[in-house]
Amino acid sequence: MKKKIKGTIAILTGGGDVPGLNSAIRALTIRACKEGYKVLGLRRGWAGIMEMKRDKKADNSECYLELTENIVNRIGRTGGTFLHSSRTRPSNLPKANVPEHLKDKYNKEINDLTKEVINNLDFLGVDYLIPIGGDDTLSYGVRLYKEGVKIVAIPKTMDNDVPGTDYCIGFSTCVTRTINMTNTLRTSAGSHERILVLEIFGRYAGFTAMLPTMAGAANRCVIPEYEFNIEKLTELLVKDRYVNPSKYSIVLVSEGAKFKGEEMMFSNSEQDQYGHAKLGGIGELVSKELKRISPKFNNGKRINVINQKLGYLVRGGDPDAIDSIVPMAYGNLALDLILKGIHGRLVVLKNGRYDNVPIDIVTSSTKIVNIKKYYNTERLRPYYKSFEMNPLFIMTSE
Repeated sequence: MKKKIKGTIAILTGGGDVPGLNSAIRALTIRACKEGYKVLGLRRGWAGIMEMKRDKKADNSECYLELTENIVNRIGRTGGTFLHSSRTRPSNLPKANVPEHLKDKYNKEINDLTKEVINNLDFLGVDYLIPIGGDDTLSYGVRLYKEGVKIVAIPKTMDNDVPGTDYCIGFSTCVTRTINMTNTLRTSAGSHERILVLEIFGRYAGFTAMLPTMAGAANRCVIPEYEFNIEKLTELLVKDRYVNPSKYSIVLVSEGAKFKGEEMMFSNSEQDQYGHAKLGGIGELVSKELKRISPKFNNGKRINVINQKLGYLVRGGDPDAIDSIVPMAYGNLALDLILKGIHGRLVVLKNGRYDNVPIDIVTSSTKIVNIKKYYNTERLRPYYKSFEMNPLFIMTSE
């Protein structure tokens, strides 16, 4: 006798890949299947559910697949997302990206295919949808929730900047990799007595630069929340180099950091569907300026610079321990809510405890470094004070 299905749960991963996504998919799928639910994995973020055809004879294998324990059992130990990802936003879709079978219906320069997404979810019989992503991916989840879709969201982003939660999947591995790679590159910086400039992810929030610096990986860091003076940075790094027996110094540069009075640097002008142009180049510019200005603070002698962009090296590969454990817990928390018939929530880690908050916190607030509390603008580095009763990663949502 065929077991009766309690309902259908769909999972998707959107935005940038990070280690820990597969851990969340695995935990949620295995538990949901045991509880009697059918689980669907939607491919390529919001793109898969948007592009599918509502025809039982159509081949939608590129849009979704049914998940089972056998399929997901081994993926938890690996990085990335086996469901794949995209930065697709169905409510803001350029004409060129409209699926072929819908081009006659949607032919404006920018189109809103939200109605198609909702109809496709209904066609698949989806009772609950679980998007795993950052504020961009989850902001569209908020839109669907307001349209009547039962959403339970899971926060993911290396930048750790989803509001309402102290922790987002991917952050710990990013910090761990940044520390490890900085320590690897410091040997070259020391051998050649140079300043080491590392550009790392962080569009609007500087957590990924602050934590490694606080842990001792770098002397200074410049972050998106504070426009820095390049001469001041040069002076500090030259002094750091001078007092170091190995004669080198290190600065971590968030990709969204800005010189005083300047704008963010973009690698090109093309924007994604969430309105973001690709950042890149601030590390190289900082390196050139440090080299140019260094004689002013080094008795007229120029100091050479090593410039390295860590980029995708910090988001690829296997998850660390925290990004194996937290995603497992988040997946189970999402299912706990579903079993209680609760939706419209974001699962979170707050003050060392797992919890959940209203999903619309994603679009109603922001999460950035509290400069006054955590960042010493005179020294261009974190404050080292008042650690008592702070959470694991010190700087979190207020």
